Amino acid sequence: MRLSILDQMPIPKGHSAEEAFQRTEQLALLGEELGYHRMWLAEHHNSQSLASSAPEVTAAFLAAKTQRLRIGTGGVMMMHYSPYKLAEVFKTLSGLAPNRIDFGVGRAPGGDHAAIYALAEGRRQRFTEQYDKLEIILKLMNNQKTGEHVYDQVVAAPAHISLPEAWLLGSSGQSAMQAGQLGVGYSYAQFFTGNMSKDIFDAYKAYFTPSYYMDKPQIIVTYAATVALTLEEAEYLAKPIDISRLQLMKGQIIQTMSPEEAKDYPLTEMDKLTIDNNRKANLVGTPQDIAAFLSAEQERYGFDEVMLNCNQYELESRLNTYRFLAKELIG
Repeated sequence: MRLSILDQMPIPKGHSAEEAFQRTEQLALLGEELGYHRMWLAEHHNSQSLASSAPEVTAAFLAAKTQRLRIGTGGVMMMHYSPYKLAEVFKTLSGLAPNRIDFGVGRAPGGDHAAIYALAEGRRQRFTEQYDKLEIILKLMNNQKTGEHVYDQVVAAPAHISLPEAWLLGSSGQSAMQAGQLGVGYSYAQFFTGNMSKDIFDAYKAYFTPSYYMDKPQIIVTYAATVALTLEEAEYLAKPIDISRLQLMKGQIIQTMSPEEAKDYPLTEMDKLTIDNNRKANLVGTPQDIAAFLSAEQERYGFDEVMLNCNQYELESRLNTYRFLAKELIG
């Protein structure tokens, strides 16, 4: 099975953003050593708990630190940026690391209303035109006319280089058809909701039209995971993540606490039921059990690649999850 990494650069309680960046570098180097296929950086704004606000910058840093691992954004939030600027940024990245850059793009804001307003310099955002915007970006990168006067007067530099792979992110299935029609890969965020459906992927494949960016449909599914040698240890390590997700659902964003602090965290019966339900989106178990589950999921849904998001409090716990699953699924 092809495995990849999604890093949100978590800043656990009591740690700094600088440490989060150092951990991201360590994760990239380990991922390359273990045979992971790609590593993506998320985009989050106005956050004290996540350091990944400029994934394209981090991508450049990691591409310079690695040799084989594909590096990209998962994703850059295109609503905030000029199509021309995004085309030039990702062509530059692809020129710096040929055949190793992924342009993963999302339609979500990646932040709250205050962040959206600040990124737009106080202007009103247009939420309904993002598929058109993505089409313009793809054409600009590929030196094609867009039909828009403002863009057809310019060339996205650098010209005449190999372009990045292009991927559209989704978490509800609404973007599957558009990803297919645009001829880009489709990345489904199972770790958001746990509501994956084979119908979503069938729609993507049915509408897929080959393009410069992809000659056949490709699907990535991203899972959150906590893996340890025993189920008891995995549960212990996962509880801080369960609590962070629970608080997020209540509208509160908190830094991940330590497993020791989480162990005695007060939970109502409703909280416990919510955490149990959230386990659809957060896999917890032994290497063998989680590897068997992922293999069965791939067989059932027909996707091509698993991407793992691991946000445990301790770095070694995060790295071990990637180590354990690489051993089981990569070999």
